[in-house]
Amino acid sequence: MPSDKGEIVLGVDLDGVCADFYSRMREIAAEWLEVGLETLTTDVSYGLEEWGIRDEDHYRQLHRFAVTQRDLFETCAPIKGAATTLRRLSDEGYRIRIITHRLFINFFHEASVRQTIRWLDKHGIPYRDLCFMGEKDQVGADAYIEDSPDNLAALRAAGHFAICFANSANKQIEAPRARKWDEVYTLIKQRWPKPGV
Repeated sequence: MPSDKGEIVLGVDLDGVCADFYSRMREIAAEWLEVGLETLTTDVSYGLEEWGIRDEDHYRQLHRFAVTQRDLFETCAPIKGAATTLRRLSDEGYRIRIITHRLFINFFHEASVRQTIRWLDKHGIPYRDLCFMGEKDQVGADAYIEDSPDNLAALRAAGHFAICFANSANKQIEAPRARKWDEVYTLIKQRWPKPGV
């Protein structure tokens, strides 16, 4: 049953789903760590320990630098197909609700929000709602497109339809999975052929 006034609501994560977070963070981490880009593997897990990030505090230092000094959220490349697929779904009547946990470190929220909005507008990504929160199952969506293993596990445990957008950090997550945005589109259309049904 549709969530909002007969609309099918798609809860869409940004980092690792729409924005190529790991590629941009790799560039910034190479600079921050003063190592060659080629020394940092692209096969990473959450926390980036493969790059020598020691613990959560070390990650937070890198993340703060990335956002405040290198405009991380504004300079990520879009993942191929994200913008066009979301525009297509929006044009067909599905409600796009962006749900991101970009405010998990205190004291630079304004920069994170500003960069996020600019990035969404720059790349023509449609959305009717923009939610900054970690507890994604509290937002209310019919389907979630997500890459975090913890978020996927929580969403699915709560009975939500959650598509895993595949990357190196979520290899263990089972179907439904999508490696590309055209696969996301197919999964949505299979479940809800029309946006109000």
